[in-house]
Amino acid sequence: MSSNPFIRKKFATVPGRDRVVCQTPTPGKQPVSIDAWKYEVVRDAVLAVLPVDGPGVRFQDLPGLIASQMAPDAIGQLGSLSWYATTVKLDLEVRGLVRRLPGSPQRLVRRA
Repeated sequence: MSSNPFIRKKFATVPGRDRVVCQTPTPGKQPVSIDAWKYEVVRDAVLAVLPVDGPGVRFQDLPGLIASQMAPDAIGQLGSLSWYATTVKLDLEVRGLVRRLPGSPQRLVRRA
């Protein structure tokens, strides 16, 4: 089994592939499982583009910003960049690595 506590080996119907279970802060919403490499690529890009302070980044700008941090072949293999950006962003909120700033539109910062 992987030493990373957020990755599970041989998840359900995908034997031999590392998966990450992404939580959501929405009560009653079921977590989703994604390939670990997809999680790691998107997580690293999200954390790279979010500032620790200031006005933060508008959520709607997040997919474009993280695309600039990713290799084109990774983006092509990923699937829906917006879906993965949202899924990983929600998981990072639950893990306490990202937080929403008050107000609208939704703005995000990285926790120090």
